[in-house]
Formats: sequence, C-alpha cells, structure tokens
Amino acid sequence: MLIAANQVTKFYGKQDLIRRANLHINRGEKVGLVGPNGSGKSTLLRILLGELEPDEGEIHVARHVRIGYLPQDLLSFRGKTVMEQVLDVAEEIRWVEKQMRALQKEMDSGSGTDREEMALRLSQLMDRFQHLGGYDLQPRAEKILIGLGFEQQDFSRPTETLSGGWMMRLALARVLLSDPDLLLLDEPTNHLDLEALRWLEDFLVQMQAALLIISHDRTLLNKVVSRILELEGGELVSYSGNFDFYRKEKQRRLEQRWAAYRAQQEQLRQVQRFIERNRARKDRAKQVQSRIRSIERLELVEPPRKTEEMKFRFPPAPPSGRIVAELEKISFRFNERAVFNQASLVLERGVKLAVVGPNGSGKSTLLKLLAGELSPQEGIRRTGHGVRIAHFSQLHMDKLHPEKTVLEELLDTSSHPHQGELRDLLGAFHFRGDAVFKRVSVLSGGERSRLLLCKILLAEANMLLLDEPTNHLDISSREVLERALVEFKGALCLVTHDRELMNRVTHQTLLMRPQGWEVFHGSYQAYLSSWAGRNVGPPPAQANPLQGKSVRREKEQKRLEAEWRNKFYRLKEPIESEIRSLEKQVEVASQRLDEIQREMGDVELYRFAERAKAIQQEFETLRAQVRNWTQRWEELQAQLEEIEEQMARERPSAAQHS
Repeated sequence: MLIAANQVTKFYGKQDLIRRANLHINRGEKVGLVGPNGSGKSTLLRILLGELEPDEGEIHVARHVRIGYLPQDLLSFRGKTVMEQVLDVAEEIRWVEKQMRALQKEMDSGSGTDREEMALRLSQLMDRFQHLGGYDLQPRAEKILIGLGFEQQDFSRPTETLSGGWMMRLALARVLLSDPDLLLLDEPTNHLDLEALRWLEDFLVQMQAALLIISHDRTLLNKVVSRILELEGGELVSYSGNFDFYRKEKQRRLEQRWAAYRAQQEQLRQVQRFIERNRARKDRAKQVQSRIRSIERLELVEPPRKTEEMKFRFPPAPPSGRIVAELEKISFRFNERAVFNQASLVLERGVKLAVVGPNGSGKSTLLKLLAGELSPQEGIRRTGHGVRIAHFSQLHMDKLHPEKTVLEELLDTSSHPHQGELRDLLGAFHFRGDAVFKRVSVLSGGERSRLLLCKILLAEANMLLLDEPTNHLDISSREVLERALVEFKGALCLVTHDRELMNRVTHQTLLMRPQGWEVFHGSYQAYLSSWAGRNVGPPPAQANPLQGKSVRREKEQKRLEAEWRNKFYRLKEPIESEIRSLEKQVEVASQRLDEIQREMGDVELYRFAERAKAIQQEFETLRAQVRNWTQRWEELQAQLEEIEEQMARERPSAAQHS
C-alpha cells in the first residue's frame, strides 16, 4: 500500500462532510473518486496530501512516497518559458545535471588538481543522473507537452502569456513529468480538448504510478480506473470495477437495502401488532416480553437515501422550415488569423450535430455566427423560417439579473405555471431548499453557469446552440441534461468534451480542421472507429548531453555489483515477503468487508438476530485487523527504506574500476 485512510472524519461547521472514511491505494492501482458537487471530494484529496488535517481518524503514507497533485484551482506561472517551467519540476535532475556540466567543464579546462577524484565524482553524478531518468527528461517533457496540445513553437513562449486553460495544461504537464509514486488529480480534463483528453487517457493507462482521480468524465472512468470510490452524504463506499460496473452495482445494493428495510419494517409491524393484541393477557406475558426484548436487541436497518431520477422535458419546439440555418462560403479572421476560410454548413430540422476540433479551431465562433451574435466577414448566413434560437455560453452570464433570486430568474423565463416543477429542475442542478432564494449577485461562477443552463432548457426554442454546457455539472446533472437532449425535437449544435453526452445525444459530427470542415454522418465514437492512423508519433529523442563520456564497467565491477545485489536481497526478501502477505491480507479483508456490507443489506439477515449480531461482530473484528495490519505494514516499509538507503550508500561506483 502507498497510502491508507482509517476512520477519517472531517467537519464543515457542524456537518460531517466526510464520516469515518476508510480507503487504501496500492502501488500501480488506479481509482476514480466520484460524488455530487460539494460532497467533499477535493477536501478528501487535500487530507490525503496532508494539506488539511482530519478532525478524526488517521492517514498512513509509506515513507519516501512521492505524491504528485493537480488541484482544481487555477495555477499561475511567471518568469520562465513553457519548457523551463515544466523541466523545473525535476529539481534533483536539474541540480545533478548542473553539477555534471560544471565538473566536466573543469576537467576539460585542466584546472582540476585531482583528476582521478574528479572522474570518480563525475561517474557518481552520471549514475545518479541516469537513475533519475535525466537522459530522457527533455524528450519526455516534449512528448507530454505535445500530447496536451502544445506545439514546438510554444516551448519558448513566456508562461505569463498563457491563458487560464493553457496554464492548467502546463500544470498538468509538470505533475505528469514529475513521475510520482501516487498521482492525485482533481478534475484534470476541464480545460482539455478531445485530442488532448484521449492522449491523457492513454498516458494514465500506461503509467506505472498509482492514481486517484476526481472526474465527471464517464468515458475516462470506464477506460482508466479499476475501482470507484463514491463520496455522498459523508459516506465513502468502494466498488471494485469501472464506472459502468459501479452504476449497476450501486443500483443492485440500493435495491437490496430497500428490500431489507421494508422486510424489517414489516417484521416490526407484525411484532408490534402481537404486542398490542396480547399486552393485557397474563397467559401471554412471557411471549410479549420476549417480543419486546427482540425489538430492543434488533439493529435497525436505516432507509437508503432517496435518489430520485429527475426527468425534464423541453417545452414543445415551435415548428420551423426544413433548413434551420445555413452558412455559405463564410470567412472569419481574428487578429489577422484566419479562423474560417470559405467554409459552408447546412443545419436541418431535427439534426443533432457535435462540433469537434482542437482548441482555437473556432467552435465557439461558429456557434456565435449561427446565433447571429457575430457576422461573417465574407460569405452569407441564413436562418430558416420560424427558427427560434437558444444559445448557451459561459460568456452569457450578463443575461442574469443580479438582484433577482434563482427562482425568479426561472419564473421570468418560463411560461410554465408550476413552481414545484421549476424547483425540481433547479434541484437537479443543485439549487435545493433555500438556495432557490439566493440572489444572483451572491452566486459563484459555477452556480451562475448552472442557472443559465436551466434558463436555456426552459426556452421555447427549436434550435439549441450549447457551448460546453457540462463544465460545472456533476455526473447526475449531466445525465439530466443528456436525457432531455435525447428527447429534444429541434436542431442542436453541441460543443462539449463530454464524450458520453456527445455519443448518446448527437448523430452527426462536424470536424473542424485547418484544411476545412467535414460533416461525418455518425456519432463521434463512430467517427473515431472509422479513422485509422490518428495518433501522432513521439518527437525525436534528444541526444545524450554527455554521450561518449561514460566510463565502461569492467568484469570486476560486475562481480562487485553481483555481491552487492545478493547481500541486500538477503536482507530485503523476508521483509518484502511479509509486506506482500500483509497487502494480500488487507485486500482479502477489504473484499470481505464489502461483502459484509452487502450481506447486511440482505432481506433475510434480520429475520435471525443471532446471525445479524455475528455479522456485525465479524465486521468490527475485520476492521480492527485491517488497522493493525496497516500499522505493521508501515513499520516494515520503514525498515525496507532504511535498507534501500544503505544500498544506495554502498553501491559500487563505476569509476572504481575504470
């Protein structure tokens, strides 16, 4: 195990945001963390990182584990180029390289007094440089930057000239290059286009590091992770599988818990009826007392938290002509850069079109042209008969009145008379209870975005233009939007990096390329399946800066290294064996704990008080064992790391036999 949390609780005011959470992450394991917005996912990551202290419970981290962390908050870098900023994350490699160059320069100039000692020192530095991966650091940095969408000419660009989205890509590149043992990522895909997103998925699948990732991207969670942790209502629950498995298993467990709750309630009603009927009868006194004691001993099954599926239907789309919008040979430039050149598009009634292209290809500009908010500098824009347009963009926040409440904004938009249904819609986008009476002026940027999306959903339109509508939505809200768009009868142009939404809703794909536009008649996934040779190869490897300078190892050096390895193998093997055994025990116990939790939701269990009690005792015993095994595992890790430090000190140097 790299990291474990034991009975961790964190309060937010009087509310327990996280309640008695347990988790463990093993080497190389990839885990997704999901839950509604505001459920405490980012807080849990910060507790694991050590930035926040838990109010109760403990965090166990193996010694010398390197943790990489990408927060959700916008980061800022200044004073360096893009490449310099990325390479600076490898501080030790850069320091060793600087020492190597200085020593090599001194040797070349002949100013050193003891050349044999200098050669030994240089060899040691070169060994360390190679061990740290220094010789391929620059090629790895280039590969990561290009994968995330940077171009070669961007490498020398000052970081202060980057936009917020590109700054976040730079921060992501730094954490990926740092090569940690455990990677903690908080919604890393928010500012990535589809190509960069697919590259990141492949990188995460192939990397050796363990991963804990907060994401609302269902496609990524299916492809990358093998376990899901759900944090909801303060409770952290583990599911051994990808996102699709989690959804099915969660529903199965929920049905079991409801069945167990209803069965126990029926049992209680029957016992209560018996007590009421026989309370006054002396010949039944013992039986009545026995029933009362059985109720007192019974561990009550809590009713599961209700997870009602919010359903929303768009207002009926007004009738329109067959052609709802047309762009004919349009051109558009921005600061002398051609965004479109002689491009054409016809959008018909009922067509649902995904708009796909790299950042900067003009997707948002296209939607503004279709909406009539921009005019083409060349070419013609036409709108069909009876077309009513609703356009969602993150830049439209000024359409909200700061002095109105959330509910008033919807009442002003909708001709729908029922406040209850409006509040249901707001609840699906996390405006619940008194939150509907908040004034717009006090809402966060994410809240304003969700409110604006609600207004768009209520607009009586037959042409929807949606520009990244999911940016501030959690998975449940995305699914509400998805179901509504599937049933929408009008035309739709959708710009999104949520591939699940795109593939379920749209049936045509507009590919925006530098050489022109192309409409593919099928979903984005169908397009990917039909397109071969889409991946760009890695950049050419950089030459070794000190190639030809390394010292050849002789037979004696190999003999010494073999003795060195054998010595430390004998010291490490029993410790590593016990560590493997403990990790297996913890894994088996954790699986059994999951089984027990499912068993405790079984209908039949609570018909037998002794069986229910035994299951509860087993649960407590296993939980205590996991805690003890984790403590022993930490002790062994400390011993192992001391041995590895001794190994590093005693390793034979290549220069000793040059």
